[in-house]
Amino acid sequence: MENVTLDMIFDAKNALKGIIDYTPILSSEKMNSNIYFKAENLQKTGSFKIRGSYNKIRTLTDEEAARGIIACSSGNHAQGVALSATKRGIRSIICMPESAPKQKRNATAGYGGEVVLVPGAYDDAAVEAERLVKEKNYMMIHPFSDPYVIAGQGTIGLEILEQMPDVEQVIVPVGGGGLISGIALAIKSLKPGCRVIGVQALKVPSMYGSVAAQKIITVKDNPTLADGIHVLTPGMLTFDMVNRYVDDIMIVTEEEIAGAMVCLLECPKIVAEGAGAASTAAFMFGKVDTSLKTVCVVSGGNVDITLLDRIITDGIHTFRK
Repeated sequence: MENVTLDMIFDAKNALKGIIDYTPILSSEKMNSNIYFKAENLQKTGSFKIRGSYNKIRTLTDEEAARGIIACSSGNHAQGVALSATKRGIRSIICMPESAPKQKRNATAGYGGEVVLVPGAYDDAAVEAERLVKEKNYMMIHPFSDPYVIAGQGTIGLEILEQMPDVEQVIVPVGGGGLISGIALAIKSLKPGCRVIGVQALKVPSMYGSVAAQKIITVKDNPTLADGIHVLTPGMLTFDMVNRYVDDIMIVTEEEIAGAMVCLLECPKIVAEGAGAASTAAFMFGKVDTSLKTVCVVSGGNVDITLLDRIITDGIHTFRK
């Protein structure tokens, strides 16, 4: 598999001009004077995923595009692929787990994607997508195991360094590892002293467990508020990049994720989905060095409204592990 380079991230940045939004970094001194938020919840489609999906889809040849594209996703990559494909006039088929939030399923269809619901978790949707690739000859747009996808996500790292050159620590949610791989490559190449920390949900700690074991493992499936990072097996490319560029990976509980979602809503007025709030949860609950000037990547805001209402109404204790 092709390596990802800093030049590829800069190329992606140029290609994405006019396609994505240059999202702001927000602050909240009420929470902590050292914490800032890269608000990818305000990105087109409500998450960072359009960066990588568009960067990949723009590289397809006319012959590849004519075959149609397929993706597997719990929701955010689905929306990024659907919108990016529609912009190029390409048919897109998206395999999503049945557990994916209804809001994300509807949004994917709204962007032009043909949604195929699959029983189980993200990994089950991935198996079905691979089956359809073999049967129908579709082009696969992988959510994290692709150099061009990773390079697109890495543009967030470039933006953070432009917006906050004195940043000392960046905290990133981790599922399959595409987001943190791109961000970490960009930041460690340009500012090696800046710490890059990954965060996973305790319920599905696949990258955390793989790094600890120093081999790729598959974790048991469990429901989690952080559906956007609900990945049971990380990819080889991202596993290698995390080992090379990421300083550490932390885990957060369901209660901590819910607490961060509420706090983000109250203080900087950020609507974050569970995965997007995981980075803030690591800071809030002392999993990282809070004395450092820190940017938490709020990776997405596509939260189901009924879930958010339940967290606020019933209290975060509802989500204890």
